Amino acid sequence: MKLKSMVKSMTKVGLGLVMAGSVLVSCNDDDDNQGIAPNDQTIAGIVTSNSSFSTLSQAVTKAGLGATLSGNGEFTVFAPNNAAFEASGITSATLATLTTDQTKDILLYHTLASKVASSAVPAGPNAKVTTAQGDPIYVTKDARGVFVNGWKVNQADIMASNGIIHSIERVLLPAPGNLVETAQGNENLTYLVAAVVRASQGNTNVANVLASTEGLTVFAPTNQAFINAGFPTIASIQAADPDVLTSILTYHVVGARAFSSDLTNNQALNTVQGGTLLVNIGNQVTIKGRTNSTASTVIAPNVLATNGVVHVIDQVLLP
Repeated sequence: MKLKSMVKSMTKVGLGLVMAGSVLVSCNDDDDNQGIAPNDQTIAGIVTSNSSFSTLSQAVTKAGLGATLSGNGEFTVFAPNNAAFEASGITSATLATLTTDQTKDILLYHTLASKVASSAVPAGPNAKVTTAQGDPIYVTKDARGVFVNGWKVNQADIMASNGIIHSIERVLLPAPGNLVETAQGNENLTYLVAAVVRASQGNTNVANVLASTEGLTVFAPTNQAFINAGFPTIASIQAADPDVLTSILTYHVVGARAFSSDLTNNQALNTVQGGTLLVNIGNQVTIKGRTNSTASTVIAPNVLATNGVVHVIDQVLLP
């Protein structure tokens, strides 16, 4: 399984909870955490000795990165604890299905090949930083703390002898492709994909815009959201007026990369369609269209694409 397919599969696992190469140094696949001393204060030693990082420790062992992360160098690791793995829908059983190389790619996406304390994180918002895996993460630092791809660092500056650890609230996954490819990889967004294809048969090639424009945010309605909005089947979408669909779809697109960390209560988001969306932040983040009677709930935030971010929502937004 290639990394791109694996990331799509891992993304589906995370979404299922709510809806149903660069390297650091040359590593041998036989490397593991064996031999790490109990009082080892390297990154690997701290992760191995801390029970709250036991799932991450399992991943480090499988990836063969124990020797690297306990060796010389200056590294930064954004480290998901057990709760972060669970919240991301990734279990020990999930990790067991991955190969060594796949696990290594995921872990290197959490790693920088230099030591970066929280005080040195660029303010951004969403400053682009290249990981040891080769793909970028997007970091923001403000009065609330540090955010990576929209997820909060819940414990910063855990000092290690060979670098620094920042505990983060979710597992980070590299983008599986552009915004269209990201939607195509999610079985809960097949109606949305059909709508994009049909809209592109009109005056605007919506698929090309979503695939090629840099820095967009898409609020992506689930299949059930389209059904509830009066599109009972994909055939009904395929029979709709392409230009009407274009107006609806572009109302779901914001012309800037906006992770959940960029959203504020009562914020008005300007859409590509020209209208605005109203953000409300309470126990959950909701997005309301101008003529919607109720707000839509963001049920899967911060799904990274190569040219933007997707937030899955449970209602179609109406201009």
